[in-house]
Amino acid sequence: MVYATRGLVDTLLRMASDADPESVTIPVAVTRAGELPDAGLDDDVPVFTHFYMPGAENSVGAVFGMDLGTPAGQTQGRFVSHPSGHLGVTEEDDLHEVVFVAAPPWNDDAFAAFDRRGRQRDLTVLDVEPPEEAIE
Repeated sequence: MVYATRGLVDTLLRMASDADPESVTIPVAVTRAGELPDAGLDDDVPVFTHFYMPGAENSVGAVFGMDLGTPAGQTQGRFVSHPSGHLGVTEEDDLHEVVFVAAPPWNDDAFAAFDRRGRQRDLTVLDVEPPEEAIE
């Protein structure tokens, strides 16, 4: 079972819709359920709660060839959009442990989770808010 917050799913769908007809690839990360109020899951269950902005590393990455927008080892998943309408993993997708895929019409029925081999996983969307993060 894969868990994601309603806010994350809605945001990813909106970003995919805004980018259409181009595709987007976005790293996504988890928060342990114990840090989410009223998640109703065991404390150690990972819940996908946030993403890293695509292109955040571009200015430095273009010079040094490094992805500084996404902390190393901190993304357990990847979101990809398929404006072509294919709701599945393709050979061109960047693979992670969990790959979220969305296709038009950019709604819940066209949003799914897959493993790195392309097998669809059960997805539960939770109406919980992740803890606020402070930038120091």
